Amino acid sequence: MRTRRAALSAVAGAASLALTLSACGQNSDGGSETDSGSSKGGTIGIAMPTKSSERWIADGNNVKKDLESKGYKTKLVYGEDDPENQVSQIENLITQNVKALIVAAIDNKSLNGVLQQAKDANIPVIAYDRLILGTENVDYYASFDNEKVGRLQGTYIIDKLGLKEGKGPFNIELFAGSNDDNNTKYFFNGAMSVLQPYIDSKKLVVKSGQTKLTQVTTLRWDGATAQRRMDDILTGKYTSGKVDAVLSPYDGISIGILSALKSDGYGSAGKPWPVVTGQDAELASVKSIIAGQQTQTVYKDTRELAKVAGNMVDAVLNDKKPETNDTKTYDNGAKVVPAYLLQPVSIDKSNYQDLIKNGTYSEGDLK
Repeated sequence: MRTRRAALSAVAGAASLALTLSACGQNSDGGSETDSGSSKGGTIGIAMPTKSSERWIADGNNVKKDLESKGYKTKLVYGEDDPENQVSQIENLITQNVKALIVAAIDNKSLNGVLQQAKDANIPVIAYDRLILGTENVDYYASFDNEKVGRLQGTYIIDKLGLKEGKGPFNIELFAGSNDDNNTKYFFNGAMSVLQPYIDSKKLVVKSGQTKLTQVTTLRWDGATAQRRMDDILTGKYTSGKVDAVLSPYDGISIGILSALKSDGYGSAGKPWPVVTGQDAELASVKSIIAGQQTQTVYKDTRELAKVAGNMVDAVLNDKKPETNDTKTYDNGAKVVPAYLLQPVSIDKSNYQDLIKNGTYSEGDLK
């Protein structure tokens, strides 16, 4: 496992994200596409889910940059959270004779047909951050230790509330990611592995009664959807008492939750913000943490993830076996996909300046 210092060591500056946007045009599928780089190693297709999240803009930019540093050309497309659009984009990449595909799936079960086309064309496929389910035509998986992300979030809540010291009971509400993203269950199960004992002992009380994964998912990780659900919970279950903590799996969801809480009077005198977790260290959430609103986020070094995916492609195309560190965990229903997992890092007000030190953000970005 990497130390915090190693985990934060090689991250691109946020200012470079704008280069991705300025370099992107529109393709026939309605998503953005970038085609650049030398032709030394052939062209690699990169399919990312959306530009509505700064995280995915960073991922696309980092993967593109890493591959081009290895001498490949790249075609980068964004599906804008439309599974059919992503399928069409990948079909187009296949017809353009890309040498390999790196795919962050929008819907983890919608790609079986198009990945069979990739297999028939002898195009290797790397699943990027989100495992693609139900097909043998996924060669490798590059991601983070997703259960650890959840454990970091759950453990942060426990520590912040003082549950280990016997404090409580406290009210908590639970949110999870999109039900069509395989990572959702890993994040949630990781968090619940540490939170469940306190729920069982009544030290944590879920007043909404919504504790099952199927009850707390947030389609497409959408902040507005999370805000509406939080509004409903506050209206229906908190006419008395207050929310002390919210398990949120992702910063965009956290921002929606905070909007609902603010509308209900939280953040004012006598009604302090609850502990609210998050993931991805997006700029808006880091600023919120500094301002004392969102409490925590989980930082994932997407530059390192891009390198892992790029190294996998480079190895496969040169008849070498890519480096992996997990060959047992990620069964997609058709095969166990060999994986390389990176380590996430918890960020809060006490250590957010690590993101400045490693170049993720500048002092000016966070003002």
